[in-house]
Amino acid sequence: MTQLVGWLIALPPVLVLVAAFLLPAAEASALVGLVVPGETAVFVGGVVAHGGRLPVLAVVVAAALGAVVGDQVGYRTGRRFGPGLVGRLPTRLRVRGEQVTDLVARRGRWAVVLGRWTALLRALVPGVAGASGMAPRDFAVANVLGGVTWATVVALLGYGAGAAYASVLTRMDHASEVAVVAVVVLVAVGVVLRRVLRRRGTPL
Repeated sequence: MTQLVGWLIALPPVLVLVAAFLLPAAEASALVGLVVPGETAVFVGGVVAHGGRLPVLAVVVAAALGAVVGDQVGYRTGRRFGPGLVGRLPTRLRVRGEQVTDLVARRGRWAVVLGRWTALLRALVPGVAGASGMAPRDFAVANVLGGVTWATVVALLGYGAGAAYASVLTRMDHASEVAVVAVVVLVAVGVVLRRVLRRRGTPL
């Protein structure tokens, strides 16, 4: 990760902007389940903006556009290939994919918004949302809200971190890991509760 950050910081400013657009776009659009360092690229864009080489607003706009466009492509891919999409995931991702499917089915727009904040969910949620039949308008609203909010927060974190970027980035990685575990636990608890209520004949 440190080498990647150093490489991104050393790029010309215009290429930092390109990375801040392309890497978030690739997270959901290149392949469902593919995890790429989109968040890192946006954070580094903020660091570069702190050094005066870029306007921080340009980083936010590039990252937000990349996030929204990439997730929209992922959503369309999910609609095109249908419910079988999760079944075609690599084995190690299939269980997570099923958990994400349940999360999207129960939480809808909020699953899309919250999914933007962890790397694995960013890669899975758009395609799963499309495969689950979520309405295009619902997905678009949640996608824009999540993408713009995420891009703004991450870019400003990089901008605020400045030279101390390494320690802040490490904390962000740890926070993302905790968030993934929390989401998985919540989904698992919801599934168990639903099964218990069904057995008792209690309306869901």
